[in-house]
Amino acid sequence: MAIEIKVPVIGESITEVTLVTWHKEDGEFVEEGDILCDIESDKATVELPAESSGTLKRSVEEGSDLPIGAVIGTLDTDAKGESPAPAQKQDSQASEKTSAAKATGETIDIKVPVIGESITEVSLTTWSVENGDFVSEGDILCEIESDKATVELPAESSGVITLKVDEGSDLPIGAVIASLAVSEGGAPEETAPKAESQGSSQASNNTTPGGHASPAAKKILAEKGLDGSQIVGTGKDGRITKEDALNAKKVSPKPAEKPAPAKTNDSAPAMTGGTRNIEREKMTRLRKTIAKRLTEAKNSTAMLTTFNEVDMKPLMDMRKKYQDQFVKTHDVKLGFMSLFTKACCVAMKKHPLVNAQIDGEDLVVPQYVDMGIAVSAPKGLVVPVLRNAETMGLATIEKEIKRLAVKARDGKLSMDEMSGGTFTITNGGVFGSMLSTPILNTPQSGILGMHNIVERPWVVDGKVEIRPIMYIALSYDHRVIDGKDSVGFLKTVKELLEDPARMILDI
Repeated sequence: MAIEIKVPVIGESITEVTLVTWHKEDGEFVEEGDILCDIESDKATVELPAESSGTLKRSVEEGSDLPIGAVIGTLDTDAKGESPAPAQKQDSQASEKTSAAKATGETIDIKVPVIGESITEVSLTTWSVENGDFVSEGDILCEIESDKATVELPAESSGVITLKVDEGSDLPIGAVIASLAVSEGGAPEETAPKAESQGSSQASNNTTPGGHASPAAKKILAEKGLDGSQIVGTGKDGRITKEDALNAKKVSPKPAEKPAPAKTNDSAPAMTGGTRNIEREKMTRLRKTIAKRLTEAKNSTAMLTTFNEVDMKPLMDMRKKYQDQFVKTHDVKLGFMSLFTKACCVAMKKHPLVNAQIDGEDLVVPQYVDMGIAVSAPKGLVVPVLRNAETMGLATIEKEIKRLAVKARDGKLSMDEMSGGTFTITNGGVFGSMLSTPILNTPQSGILGMHNIVERPWVVDGKVEIRPIMYIALSYDHRVIDGKDSVGFLKTVKELLEDPARMILDI
């Protein structure tokens, strides 16, 4: 029996993912629970295990963008034992390469899919294939844009496509946009890449440029202003894959030597060397989501920022005095982030609206603090959440921040670990920021910005001393938080940090 392997549901708001890496080869026998591939969304990377033991048949390539529920392969559960021997694999691959597509007589209508409960109309923005192209199952056919998202539509089967609507057309859900004459076997001989009679060994090793580009790769090359003639394909039969196209860079031709200009009396300076090349790369799904969320926060909230400054000397003296004992007792260092988290939780008892949110026409005021801690991960900014931070001691906060930060940098955070925060702290000071106005992490109503510590003149008991000073900023939604609460909250945080004993005594 063949079991379809589909892209799983990995979050309520996630409609599309990218298949980043296959861990198993096509035709390989896998055991139940073996990790088949890594799937990346705009919020996390998850591993997809095998539901059963069997022989894997992969349907899509690495780097493919896929909707939730898309079929990425099948498992033949009737197969037993180990993977086929290398020689058998080569024979089966050779027979695949030599077989041409055979029409089955079946024609499939390609329709605009349902992409959201409230969406009734979409626009077909871009065709990734041309009329009459042969497409393989899983190839991206087009991009469809709604008022909420842009999705890519993959081919359900292999075959020859006939386009029925133009780019830019506005279409209702369910409209027929193309038809697909289903074929069995590989690409037709006239479209399959052919090895030359001489140098065929080079072609079989995929070292000769100029292979046939997949539809998705063809679109990317067109955007980059490249053609496939100078690109080495790593796919089957030298096929140029989407990843090949993404990695391809335009090579600037070597400028021809020019004769020395004739001497003139013109006093204007001559142009010197330099380059005007431009590198263009596709935004990652995480970067696009961050851009969308930040823009929504700016446009949908009445955001203001208030500032204060903190004398960090008492806090730094306390850390210096107790750091060794703290590490020995709790096996973790005492950092500033736990102290700021604790100060915010205590201050929210006096100013609970800072922890509130708008839900429709209701004002929701949680009796707990789920503290978001902004972390700079390799792929972009993520905000893991400390649940019930108001109940945690400093050591527990430090351990939880360390655990979540490690998972963030490894791309292993789960959806639950990044959702549902009620307030956020971000520390631009680690990058040297002196002052900033952080943007709200909606639907939250407040975010605290930490900055770098700089020695500045400071008046203490009527005398000027040099003290380590940090500027702190609170951005807030004025629809929820008035000036009294915003300024009062930030002032309370300042007082707690300048007299840390108050946090322990909860006063």
